[in-house]
Amino acid sequence: MDDHTDQTRKPRADAVRNRERVLEAAKIVFSAGGPEASLEAVAKRAGVGIGTLYRHFPTREDLFEAVYRREVEQLSELAEHLRSAKDPVDALRRWMRSGVEFVATKKGMSAALALTYQSSSELAAFSMDRLTKAIGSLLDRAVAAGQMRGDISPEDLLRALIGMCYMHDQPGWQSSVLRMLDVFVDGLQVQSGPKAKVRTAKAAKPAVKRKR
Repeated sequence: MDDHTDQTRKPRADAVRNRERVLEAAKIVFSAGGPEASLEAVAKRAGVGIGTLYRHFPTREDLFEAVYRREVEQLSELAEHLRSAKDPVDALRRWMRSGVEFVATKKGMSAALALTYQSSSELAAFSMDRLTKAIGSLLDRAVAAGQMRGDISPEDLLRALIGMCYMHDQPGWQSSVLRMLDVFVDGLQVQSGPKAKVRTAKAAKPAVKRKR
């Protein structure tokens, strides 16, 4: 009975591993080559036959949507993991940096995803709900710790992240966005301690009148 159970489970486990290999390979291939990237290249990178790829994803759009959903799920899981990080601001920063990689994948599939979004409002609702909750949980923790200003919403952060990514289309754009992201997060932090007091004192100092 145990032998029979092992035999029936093994193909299922292999199928799950193959599916994950295809999704990870597709993420890399589509990020670099865009929506027209070869599915044969995806299969080759995943180490599976093209027939295996089509058994899991009958159409190119099916593969795009599956990659996108997987990325959203991974970002959601990452937020859960980062909630236990010692520094709330650093946790938020790390999540947003991972978000840049997510946008890179999405940009590589933008044309196909646009068609999928039009035909599936559920996909758009799914992604927005998951991403808003993920970044919101990290933002709330940073605000509660008194480390980040409280007049920023999760939607504000997502719009800023996506906006920074889509402002850059040149090769190497991710490095530039990551630098901008650091400046952005630093600017949202609540200043405290001696340095903040010095800034306040300087700001409050009356201007010296010029002699006439």
